[in-house]
Amino acid sequence: MSTLRFPLALAAVTLVAAPAFAKPGTWEIDPSHSTVGFSVRHLGVSDVHGAFGTVTGTVVYDPENVQTSTVTATVGADSVNTREPKRDGHLKSPDFFDVAKFPTLTFKSKKVVKTATGVALSGDLTIHGVTKEVVFAVTGPTPPVKDPFMQKLHSGAVAEAKINRKDFGLTWNKAIESGGVVVGEEVFIRLDIELLAK
Repeated sequence: MSTLRFPLALAAVTLVAAPAFAKPGTWEIDPSHSTVGFSVRHLGVSDVHGAFGTVTGTVVYDPENVQTSTVTATVGADSVNTREPKRDGHLKSPDFFDVAKFPTLTFKSKKVVKTATGVALSGDLTIHGVTKEVVFAVTGPTPPVKDPFMQKLHSGAVAEAKINRKDFGLTWNKAIESGGVVVGEEVFIRLDIELLAK
């Protein structure tokens, strides 16, 4: 499922500071240093956290004209991981993501508005074959830094949003004796993304 804080690699402590964004540029999501995470209420008593292991995408960012920036991202539905194999298998089944029929989750931006801490990123989020407009609150991007190994510029951002899973056709649930349900409807999404300059 489908919002962003981006963990930098351990080597980041040795990164050399680079000039801040000065001109438009194209960046690719670094899958090895990015996380697409989510959490949902379980039995009404605790939040279960999970993540998707595969994410790719492109960001075109213009610091002088933020509104012209664009973001596209693709997540592998089969890479969902909640640290419980049986639960992961259920999430991949037709009761939830139905990964055999809908192998990816996608996002394509439509509008970018600058905020005090970053940007408000509006776009089409597609889950389970259903597309809805979602707004992500994005913190960042951070000023670029150059790593000492690949000699490439890196930047990061965090994107967060809340969705109702039923809006995307993820309706499975079971009632419990107390009157509640097994799985909450509201899903909190957090993307921790690291970017590499192309």
